Amino acid sequence: MTTISFTKGHGTGNDFVIVPDVDGTFPLTERQVAALCDRRFGIGGDGVLRVVRTSHVADADAEADAEWFMDYRNADGSVAEMCGNGIRVFAKYLVETGLATISADQPLRVATRAGTKTLTRTEGGFEVDLGVWRPEADEVLVRARGIDVARPGQGIDVGNPHVVVALSSSDELDDLDLSVHPLLQPEPSAGANVEFVVPDEPLVQDGVGGITMRVFERGVGETLSCGTGVAAAALAVRLWAGPAAPTQWRVAVPGGTLGVRVEQHADGEHVFLSGPATLVFSGEVTLA
Repeated sequence: MTTISFTKGHGTGNDFVIVPDVDGTFPLTERQVAALCDRRFGIGGDGVLRVVRTSHVADADAEADAEWFMDYRNADGSVAEMCGNGIRVFAKYLVETGLATISADQPLRVATRAGTKTLTRTEGGFEVDLGVWRPEADEVLVRARGIDVARPGQGIDVGNPHVVVALSSSDELDDLDLSVHPLLQPEPSAGANVEFVVPDEPLVQDGVGGITMRVFERGVGETLSCGTGVAAAALAVRLWAGPAAPTQWRVAVPGGTLGVRVEQHADGEHVFLSGPATLVFSGEVTLA
């Protein structure tokens, strides 16, 4: 049995168990991650954020210009590439514990399995540059409990895979039963998070687009929020809206509201995600 310290945190209700392992001496197993995330027998969370120095991670990008690596795991213990809410909570933990600093002239760089991400402070929390996004060309049919017929889904890659489905009304969104995994045809080889969105009416107010979203996360189930899913949903609706669509979006999820914006860079169009990050409590837990 091993006793480790932890901190519980969340970003718009998407909650995580943060485990400091700065020197990489305690790589968590799949079963240990699942035990930590168990809401009845463990601490409870949508995933685990293991805090480790990049130099101690064997599969980290050797060129990563970042001291810290976010080892993110889904609630079932599976490995994930990236987490948009998680990386803001990760940044909050680093800053609050004195492991890193962030300022107007010194952004924070964090290494992930989807590359190194840059974070800056905002009035309401943090903003992360998720990098260049990519729409998938192949259409995916999505079946979900509560929808009478299969709907077309737009694949969006923001460092991890997503499929975004448009619904016609807030009633249709409310009637979804996401206790059951939506079925994707064809099923992406690495799976995908599935976002169901309803555009606001009107879609654009004061130059900012607005949508409401629910999400089913692979390896977790329905969550109150999904940062990369929020970005993917805004990008998909922007794609459907055409060239005149705004570059800034406000996305409502069950756990709150997040901001998305796009910006042209030399290597392509980058997508930025902004929102709050909260640390709730800290303690110790004994693992088998």
